[in-house]
Amino acid sequence: MKRANGRSACPVSFGLETFGDPWSLLVVRDVVYFGKHTFNEFLASDEAVSPSVLSARLEALTDAGILHRYPDPADRRRVRYDLTDRGLGLIPIMVEIAEWSAAHDPDTGAPADWIALVRDNKPEMVRRYTETVRRGGSVFVGEDSVLAQVEAGQLQAAGA
Repeated sequence: MKRANGRSACPVSFGLETFGDPWSLLVVRDVVYFGKHTFNEFLASDEAVSPSVLSARLEALTDAGILHRYPDPADRRRVRYDLTDRGLGLIPIMVEIAEWSAAHDPDTGAPADWIALVRDNKPEMVRRYTETVRRGGSVFVGEDSVLAQVEAGQLQAAGA
C-alpha cells in the first residue's frame, strides 16, 4: 500500500520519514543525554550542524509532534524545545542505538561500564531516562541527571 506522497505504508519508512535523518536524532540525543533545550545549545554540539539545517530540523520535529516549542520562562526572548510524549517514546530507540553503536564502533566514546549498566537494567534505565527527561532533566548533565541518580545509589537493579 502506498501513501499519498508515493511512499509505502511500511512503519520503518514512516519512522525514517519522521526522525530518520542524522540531525533529527542528534537533536533528540542532545535533549535526552545532555539536557540541551535551546537553538544555541543545539548549535554548540560537536557535530557542527549549520544554523539553517538546525532550524529546519527543529521545525520539522516540532511539526511532527516530537518537540514542543515555547518561550523560555527564564528569558521570554529565547525559545525552548522539550520532547513531547511522542518524542519521549524515542528514548528506547535511542538506548538501543547507543548500545548497538557502542558494541560496533571501535572508537566509541561511551564508557563500557555505563553501556553494561544500561544493558543489564534496560527496562529500569529506560523508565528512569523517560521520567528524568519528562521533568526537564537529562541522562548525564545536572543534579537530577540519571548519572547523578545512579551515583547516589538510587538504581533498582533488574529483578531487585
